[in-house]
Parts: sequence; C-alpha cells; structure tokens
Amino acid sequence: MAQSNIIQLSEFDITQKIIESLSNVCTRAVLFSVKLESKDANQIADELKLSLSTVYKTLSSLEDLALIEVHKFIFSSEGKKIKKYRSRIGRVEITMKNTEPILHLYPNKKP
Repeated sequence: MAQSNIIQLSEFDITQKIIESLSNVCTRAVLFSVKLESKDANQIADELKLSLSTVYKTLSSLEDLALIEVHKFIFSSEGKKIKKYRSRIGRVEITMKNTEPILHLYPNKKP
C-alpha cells in the first residue's frame, strides 16, 4: 500500500489550511482589522493600503475558513447592499506536539 506524503495528507486538513492562511501577513492584517469593529471591503482596503481585489480575495478565503463572518448588511445611498465583516476569533495560539501543530482558536468577544 502506497504511503501518502505530508503534502497530500495536509491538503484537506482544515488546521493546516488555517495555519497556512494565518502565516500570510496580508491575511492577518485583514483579520485583525475587523477584530474590534465590523468594516466593509472598501474601509479595509483604505485602512491597510491594499487593493480592493486583494481584500475581497482575502475576505473570501477567511470566510471559507469560518474565521470571519458577515456581521451585518448596510445599503449605500445608491441602494447597493454592502457587507460588513467581523472576525469570529479574538486570539489564535499555535503549538507543536511532537511533529503535529495544535491550533487553538478563541472566540472574538462581541461588544
């Protein structure tokens, strides 16, 4: 029986996906930007000096990993529906036990 290599094993491991995502500076910046208050993509892009497309891609990835949520919807003066995002986690700890990472996610305290 063929043995799977580490990349094949971790490809579908949610812990590994979250750790890889959080290793990205842009991802962490977006996540921490919406920790204390909900913001829309334009606010995040302006605050972090990132392109809007980068912010949307990062938000989508964070939403897929359930690290952020759409906190509420607002409507612009033109009637456009705008999503306001908020972090679902307040703190992250990554530790190692033998060769396996252990991920601890702590909920974000909502005001």
